[in-house]
Amino acid sequence: MKLYVVPTPIGNLKDITLRALDVLNDVDIILAEDTRTSKVLLNHYQINKPLWSYHQHNEHFILVKIINEILIGKKIALISDAGTPAISDPGFLLVRACIKQNISVECLPGATAFVPALVLSGFPVQRFLYEGFLPLKKGRQTIFKRWNEEDNTIVFYESPHRLLKTLNELKIYLHEQRRIAVCRELSKKI
Repeated sequence: MKLYVVPTPIGNLKDITLRALDVLNDVDIILAEDTRTSKVLLNHYQINKPLWSYHQHNEHFILVKIINEILIGKKIALISDAGTPAISDPGFLLVRACIKQNISVECLPGATAFVPALVLSGFPVQRFLYEGFLPLKKGRQTIFKRWNEEDNTIVFYESPHRLLKTLNELKIYLHEQRRIAVCRELSKKI
């Protein structure tokens, strides 16, 4: 009777941990953000378990069903397309529901894109602000103005097709001395 939160590689399939593979082989059901993407990883490691779709558009509806499966003794793993579930991906609602039901939750250590990005930026990382994905429209300017007052390193995610627009917006709001590092494809095999 347990939920496992299992990080997946952020690019290179070889970056998965042995423990993550053990858990994925042992559980009864795997919850995946996008089953098509997750099948690539699972097929690569010959893991054949029931795969349920769990994403931002269905997590409110499927939550009770998942909790009931765990309460009858099933072991379930939650994975995202890349990185650690619940970090800018679905998962916190399920973890919170498990905690409320006194269901054991175990989060395995593993990949998340912002840690290698922080290290590779060359910026100080003793204290940093993690923002995840920015809002598409409402609230962006307020966030950017707040960042201008921030001395710590700031990390956020942005899609490739919005990156230039966002960088141009940042030029308007951030002071000239503020340095920016853009990191992408941090572990993909080239």
